Amino acid sequence: MSTLSDLMVAQGRSTDADVEWLHLLVADSQLLADLAFADIVLWVPTRSDSFIAVAHSRPSSAATLFYRDFVGQEIKPEWQNQVRQAFETGQIVDTAAPDWYEETPTRVRAVPVLRRLSPSGAATTEHPIAVITRHSNLSEARTPSRQELTFNQCANDLFAMIASGDFPDLAAPSGPRRGAPRASDGLIRLDVDGIVTFASPNGLSAFNRMGFVGELEGESLAEVTTQLLSGKLIVDESLPLVVTGRAPWRTDIEARGVTVSLRTIPIRHRGERVGAIVLVRDVSEVRHQEQELLTKDATIREIHHRVKNNLQTVASLLRIQGRRTHSDVAREALTQAMRRVTAIAVVHDTLSEGLDQNVDFDDVFDRVLKLIAEVASSHNTTVRPTKTGTFGTLPSEYATPLALALTELVTNAVEHGLAGRDGEVEISAKRKDGQLRVKVRDNGVGLAEGKVGSGLGTQIVRTLIQGELGGTIDWHTLEGEGTEVTIDVPLRWVTKGK
Repeated sequence: MSTLSDLMVAQGRSTDADVEWLHLLVADSQLLADLAFADIVLWVPTRSDSFIAVAHSRPSSAATLFYRDFVGQEIKPEWQNQVRQAFETGQIVDTAAPDWYEETPTRVRAVPVLRRLSPSGAATTEHPIAVITRHSNLSEARTPSRQELTFNQCANDLFAMIASGDFPDLAAPSGPRRGAPRASDGLIRLDVDGIVTFASPNGLSAFNRMGFVGELEGESLAEVTTQLLSGKLIVDESLPLVVTGRAPWRTDIEARGVTVSLRTIPIRHRGERVGAIVLVRDVSEVRHQEQELLTKDATIREIHHRVKNNLQTVASLLRIQGRRTHSDVAREALTQAMRRVTAIAVVHDTLSEGLDQNVDFDDVFDRVLKLIAEVASSHNTTVRPTKTGTFGTLPSEYATPLALALTELVTNAVEHGLAGRDGEVEISAKRKDGQLRVKVRDNGVGLAEGKVGSGLGTQIVRTLIQGELGGTIDWHTLEGEGTEVTIDVPLRWVTKGK
């Protein structure tokens, strides 16, 4: 299914600002559907002077009329005149009589969408940029409850604001925080003075759990929250603006171990604030889970930090042992072991600095390359290592074996291909279609064609690339001189053991 942006770009009649505005509107289309107890469809004009659906939201508060998405479809003939009238006049257009859809009586409202030109100014686009249709099911006609009437009135207020460019509000947060309240979670209606005129049962229950006793209606929401938070040393500075309905912001309040998230939508008529909708949700469990995740992340980072420290200690012990030994062979073996341990420590050091278990491997490899200078100096060699391309971000399951394997390959190029001479080592990385290809080239003495080393380093590389990463590795001699090693690793993005 095409995205809203793709569909609008394909029609070529909308600007980037229009696309961004409609993205903000679509982010709240579920709220509109729930408040209106109706299906909501967003239409944009096409090159052929028609309209195409770019978004469709079904109500969670009522039965949907449409079991198939309209997204990507051209408008049906029975709605076209009504939508065009709303688009051309900039006025909300209601059907004069019930509209029938597959033998179901419906009421259709077409709402033009105007875009505010700036967050602080009152100017809007001269003409609508899209049209929203609201499709209400009339087959289940009954006497609506007070909550339904209030929800419908809130929906009507928001539709009127959409038609005047007052909704969505550019001053509102750009994205919902996890656990953002919905209409079904709890809704409180405020008048212009911040007095509660309606509180849904779920909204009242959320405040009851925080210790409020009595009815919210007729109370000042600001005074109620002040009483609940009395004695708190730290209070969100945006709270007064949220609970009085003056700003389209979000905040959390916590009392008696219960955390409630509030989202305020100021209601405006011709630019003047006349009240507000406050969405309420008990997010105690959500925030508890978030805190647990933060604690676990901090613990994991601390573990990586300690592992790095321990590996550096082991590397130091190997270096000391190597200096004390009198055997050249033993000294070289200890030096290589120290270098391998250090390469692994670099990965853990990088993991200890991040918030997840993915690492920027380009940063890791740049740090690994610094180890090569030490290898070159011990072999009286001047090496100019260069890296081209990018590795990108890799999970830790890939990063550790790949760092160790590339350390071995570059070390082999310096120790064997360039021993006793100056030269270059080039490492190129390229990602494409779920595959990572890495080439390590040197301009050293090269290998005899068809011959591959059989030392410990080669065995380690084979084990890591083929066994750990499920990849392939190929050695061959370049024309003239030098060796090129090609590694292909499939990026399956799976965590081992799960």
